[in-house]
Amino acid sequence: MPDTFNVDHVPFSLLTDSEKALLLENIERREYQPLDILIAAGEPSQGVFVLLKGRVAESECSAQPSEQLVQQQTAFMHYEAGEYFGSWSVFNGQAIHNFIAVETTLCHLIPTQTLLDLIDSNLLFADYFQQSLTAKRQILAQHADNQDMAEFMLSRIADSNMREPLIVEEGTSIEDATRLMREQKADCLLAKKGNRYGMVTGTDLLDAVIIEQLPLTTDVSQIASYRLISISPDDYLFSALIIMTQQRIERVVVMDAKRHLLGVVELTDVLSHFSSHSHVIGLRVERAQSIEELRAASFGLADLIRGLISTGVKTRFVMELLAALNSQILSKLFDLIVPLEVHPHVCLIVMGSEGRGEQIMKTDQDNGLIYRDGLDWPQMHAVMNKFSETLISFGFPPCPGNIMVSNPEWVNSTKQWAEKLTRWSKSFEGEATMNLAIASDSKPVAGNSALFKVARNSFFRRIQDNEIFFAHFAKASLRFDTPLTFFGRLKDSAGLDIKKAGVFPIVHGVRSIALENKIADTNTFKRLEILVERGVLHKELADNLAEALSYFVQVRLQQQMERYSDDPVEYDKAPNEINIKMLTALERQLLRDALTVVKDFKKYLIHRYHLTY
Repeated sequence: MPDTFNVDHVPFSLLTDSEKALLLENIERREYQPLDILIAAGEPSQGVFVLLKGRVAESECSAQPSEQLVQQQTAFMHYEAGEYFGSWSVFNGQAIHNFIAVETTLCHLIPTQTLLDLIDSNLLFADYFQQSLTAKRQILAQHADNQDMAEFMLSRIADSNMREPLIVEEGTSIEDATRLMREQKADCLLAKKGNRYGMVTGTDLLDAVIIEQLPLTTDVSQIASYRLISISPDDYLFSALIIMTQQRIERVVVMDAKRHLLGVVELTDVLSHFSSHSHVIGLRVERAQSIEELRAASFGLADLIRGLISTGVKTRFVMELLAALNSQILSKLFDLIVPLEVHPHVCLIVMGSEGRGEQIMKTDQDNGLIYRDGLDWPQMHAVMNKFSETLISFGFPPCPGNIMVSNPEWVNSTKQWAEKLTRWSKSFEGEATMNLAIASDSKPVAGNSALFKVARNSFFRRIQDNEIFFAHFAKASLRFDTPLTFFGRLKDSAGLDIKKAGVFPIVHGVRSIALENKIADTNTFKRLEILVERGVLHKELADNLAEALSYFVQVRLQQQMERYSDDPVEYDKAPNEINIKMLTALERQLLRDALTVVKDFKKYLIHRYHLTY
């Protein structure tokens, strides 16, 4: 009964109605018993098989069907309900492997000629079978079930409710400016002074008159703030939300490439587009006057993540927003715990995924403290212990490697930190390389950031043009096996450490190339963009790496959220473990494609740095 074939899922949902009709008219329903051969190596292609029920093993051509062969440990790959196979033989004329039924199997066969006809008539359908991971992910994004919501969430600034700016010339009095804002029902205005624009809010006007007691005749340009945060009309509206959260502001100005003022985007306008309470959390964090209030605010992050993901927001944007909020929390806790007079003499840094801004759920603490040479602060270690313990109570797990400010090894003077970075760069042992990798992704979040920059710049100078260092450093990308067979199939396994298999090789490989090119940015996606801009990496390679990393993070997040406990201080004991059996057929296919990108990237690194396994 061909009409039972499901055409509502990608890639078949990409077909037109007439193409779907052609497909349904020609597909064949077939049944196989255990050890039956569906596709024989060396034989002409029959077409593509879509499994309805049962299990099929892919094996080498020399092997004869047997119960031992089709078991997990001897087959290249197993296919289950919802998955398809045989497309390679369609494009190449014949199969190179045997495909054998493991158990009673029910499937649909799309004949070779029918598939080729559909590929010829539908470019998008053809792309899905033939193109890169980036192309596939773009196709899926365009045709996902949450497409409407995703487009809604990712609208551009130019397409949003951008407000026309209220502009007054230099010389306008506070009284006239106030009257004009009331008439226009505006919350702010821009005072033009020469070629510069300064922001004046209603609060600014009140403070000027009531607190500073300035005359109403005062030129409004004198109280304006000229340090404006601007965005491009082509930026995502969601990016505006991230900027406002990071900068703790309620409006940004919109300027084009020639710095022409186009409008103003208000926080209230942005929030009207979103169902999340991200800025509410940010305000609660900012206004917290005690550790208890800050802890309560931080517990809203998990629900925020769930809400954003469920509405179709890209994982990368969620990571950026969460990074901004986490930095806010750490900075506020630092303010509450560390005496104010000490702040100019110390700098709190975050490292690892937090330093890169690539964490989703609350990840392990990876932090350290850099202090001014000669600082006399007897309570330092006691205060840092309290900081780590408090973060644990916020639901931030302790670092298994003890990379935390509670560990004196990660509390260093500026000189000590620079010396450690240098020592690690000269040692080619695994622990030193991993410590350096973690430290290379550092960024300051509280205190005096100049202390961090001094040590970092010193390190950059020491490794400059050191080919031996970069070769040894990059080699760590090859440390973990990519779980693909020689023929590019996903090794059949219930569990997979997605960090070791996929995330780390990309992150560390890109990190190595970025350090070689003295790129200060720590975020992997931004590093890739800069490397393309400088002509170091081809755009296609960078795009595929970015898509693969995004997919790994997305899959990990999905399963993390399924394991998430309602208890805010409980945390996932195996956050990187992926249960492959929980993935849909489409998800497994994308996982294979993403791991293939990793495998190819390792080959690139071997060639670039003259490495050996």
